[in-house]
Amino acid sequence: MNQTPGALAGLLIVETAERVSGEYTGKLLADLGAQVVKVERPGGAPTRGMGPFREGESALFAYLNANKQSVVLDLDQPEDRALLDRLLERAHALVDDHAEAWLERRDLAPDAVARRHPALVHTLVTPFGQGAPATLQTLHPINVVNAGGWAYHSPSETPRDKPPLKGAGRFLPDYEAGIDAAMCTMASLLRLRRTGRGQFVDVSEVEVQLNRIDCVLDRMLAGEAEPSQERTAYDMGGPGTAFACADGHVFLFMTTRQHWKALCALMGDPAWAGAFREDWLEFDCTPANVAQFRDRFGPWIALQQKLPITEAAQKAGVAMVPVNTAADLPRHEQFIHRGFFQQAEHPVFGTVAYPGACYRMSATPVRVRTPAPALGADQQEVKRMTKEVPHAPA
Repeated sequence: MNQTPGALAGLLIVETAERVSGEYTGKLLADLGAQVVKVERPGGAPTRGMGPFREGESALFAYLNANKQSVVLDLDQPEDRALLDRLLERAHALVDDHAEAWLERRDLAPDAVARRHPALVHTLVTPFGQGAPATLQTLHPINVVNAGGWAYHSPSETPRDKPPLKGAGRFLPDYEAGIDAAMCTMASLLRLRRTGRGQFVDVSEVEVQLNRIDCVLDRMLAGEAEPSQERTAYDMGGPGTAFACADGHVFLFMTTRQHWKALCALMGDPAWAGAFREDWLEFDCTPANVAQFRDRFGPWIALQQKLPITEAAQKAGVAMVPVNTAADLPRHEQFIHRGFFQQAEHPVFGTVAYPGACYRMSATPVRVRTPAPALGADQQEVKRMTKEVPHAPA
């Protein structure tokens, strides 16, 4: 395996975060080569107890904490709290995701950290950002994704009698916020290198959600569409949805006459298509026509294989994609070509295909260097580090 130092090699990041948002922030920095020391409470981080599990080990924790080190500190105990301060004296950044009350009790509020460690980048990821009411500081991802509007927007086609869903996975807002938090942390680390001064980075998960709004929500904010509690108010329109095919599902999206003409040609111009106007998607996209199309299209697509038909559709100008399962992805020829999944050894799981990065860096490639650490695996090394002379500013 290529052991070229990562782009952030030489930087020390301390992670006191205990939720997915903060741990993902630390993961992105660790993947880029930073030394990330994860501070865990006695008994371990809460994510060690979150499924899915394999042989008693959390796969979620294994994903979020590869390339990190682990030290166990009880931050309610003066001795351990003092060790954390000594570690922060050496560190370049601190990543956290706790509520204000938790921080205050442990003297880790932004002002206190800045006073003790002025040459430290302090990134804090919370549901509503600093200053939010106490009741909004310990929300779960489903609360955040609803507050940001996405539970009503994605996925579409939820039955009227069903509640809003969380969208793409149970931790969507955590991962999105982690991306922005890592980006802001790296920008602040560059400033630290140039000026020798740290700063506080306040990341609001809900504001990240609002930052991701697409054309549907844009139209509502611009006054072109009326917001409502109707689930369909957030739909793009048209007959597009997921359809069952011979070996899984495909997702079809159509809104223009060009889409319609291309799909008709792909299907061999069936006779039933003549019942629709050529511009029906733009000017006659009624519920009745949508239902009729789905009734007619469904039996045809049910006979098709998802990869050949979606490839043919895309070449023809039809926005159709396969609905990939988790089992499909490691076998996908594009991901194989890109080397997206990296083979690495885990002490419990054995050889594992880790999801990689969505970017490729020629001089400093992202690598899974080490699996997620055992609890307290780096206790002695961290204690040795804190007895040495602190680093000079980056």
